[in-house]
Amino acid sequence: MNGIDRRTLFLGALALAGATGAPLSAQPRLGPAEPFGFAQLADRARRMAGAPWAPPATPPAGVLDRIDYDAYWRIRFRDDSSIRLGTSGPAAQFFHLGRYAREPVAVHVVEDGAAREVVYEETLFDVPADSPAHEMGPLAGFAGVRFMRPGLRPDWLSFLGASYFRCDGPEAQYGLSARGLAIDTGLSRPEEFPRFSAFWIGAGEREGEDVTVHALLDSPSVTGAYRFGATREAGFGQRLAIETRLFFRNGVERLGVAPLTSMFWYSETNRASAPDWRPEIHDSDGLALHTGAGERLWRPLRNPARVTTSSFFDRDPRGFGLIQRDREFDHYHDDGVFYDRRPSVWIEPRGSWGAGAVQLVEIPTADETFDNIVAYWTPAAQPAAGAALSFDYDQHWRALDPFPETLAHVVATWSGWGGVPGQPRPADVDKIAVDFAGGALGGLEEGVEFELEARGGEILIPRAYRVVGSDRWRLMFDLRGAHSGPVELRAYLHRGGEPLTETWTWLAEGGAPRGLSDG
Repeated sequence: MNGIDRRTLFLGALALAGATGAPLSAQPRLGPAEPFGFAQLADRARRMAGAPWAPPATPPAGVLDRIDYDAYWRIRFRDDSSIRLGTSGPAAQFFHLGRYAREPVAVHVVEDGAAREVVYEETLFDVPADSPAHEMGPLAGFAGVRFMRPGLRPDWLSFLGASYFRCDGPEAQYGLSARGLAIDTGLSRPEEFPRFSAFWIGAGEREGEDVTVHALLDSPSVTGAYRFGATREAGFGQRLAIETRLFFRNGVERLGVAPLTSMFWYSETNRASAPDWRPEIHDSDGLALHTGAGERLWRPLRNPARVTTSSFFDRDPRGFGLIQRDREFDHYHDDGVFYDRRPSVWIEPRGSWGAGAVQLVEIPTADETFDNIVAYWTPAAQPAAGAALSFDYDQHWRALDPFPETLAHVVATWSGWGGVPGQPRPADVDKIAVDFAGGALGGLEEGVEFELEARGGEILIPRAYRVVGSDRWRLMFDLRGAHSGPVELRAYLHRGGEPLTETWTWLAEGGAPRGLSDG
């Protein structure tokens, strides 16, 4: 299970409050230069995997616990200590340790093939006189690193906590997060959280890159070398070109590659169960997939009654991601954290990933504080002790998933009581409606057919029709069986056998909720 406190990931945004925008000066001290490259980092990770894992040394727990949410945001990195990367690269700043970011990380600056470690000093931060941070002692250090926009506000890429990192997308609004690796997510025992223990940061090494980040991954089961080539794409968001080299100390039961972590509390689907005043609260509303065979799929997210893992088996996937398709402010009415502006993340594998599955883990939640959605690729053959694996991929932080103009996409999923209004409602029947829009559908008045499958349930009175006064087409049907057990649904619209839409999938469980869901 995931369950990480989202406050860990929000600390960076809070620490920006009160930034002065002072000119860059008073640079941090740097250690001696040492040769550095990705091949050298991978060799270091390989050697580490041959030795037992050792937990990181941290400052006293009592001190860290006292640097709570309120105390943490009062500690601010000094703008005049920011490190400029190259002549045209972004400035880098650092996070402080605290209750929600407890393990020090080493940070190095790379220039011309040489790396120099940044020396931690408390004077790099503005620390209130009464802050517990003054009591950290010799084990004090940086918690993570972030990269700033011109003018030093805000940051657009940050690494903080375990192997978590994130970009703020095209609307400069942080939301879901990515991880370097997931291990044993969604199993009956606690999952293992690998951590980035060291970073090497520098100006972009390759054409188009704004910054290049290398990271060393470590955990009881695995070590790894990571390379992130980060590019800001005007009007689209950010792209991270990611390369990984993984070396396993122990076998792993469930490996999660390119993991994404998000939050889905409720939409209009389960609005009746939520006490909050806002109509919807979620960072993402669906999982999108582009299979190796070329099929496009959409799975709306749920807040289930129990931990649920759904597997979408594939070979050499072309892409997958957690997407926030509903981007209407009136659907959230949140003018503080702006859920309508949250980025989507699309994973585009490079090279052959072989056989495996995209897995979606949905965890029950009662509020928006904890992330409860995880998606990742898991290979069919899980790694054994001594195995070495590599996965390269592009990670796109954008508003929506890349989608072909020729296909219509799912814009809404509704569910409620089955049967016919004005007549007795059958207790074990639910009505489900799915709206599609875009592609060639907008110009069609007739001739649209549908494919609809239900595993474990019975479909009643299905029909597809154009919604009056719109360019949408709606697939509506009654479903019997979801009250007795989970029912897996799949549907798409076509004309003469040629798909007109992506494939909608849904897990109906415990009876369809009484309400409505966008996306």
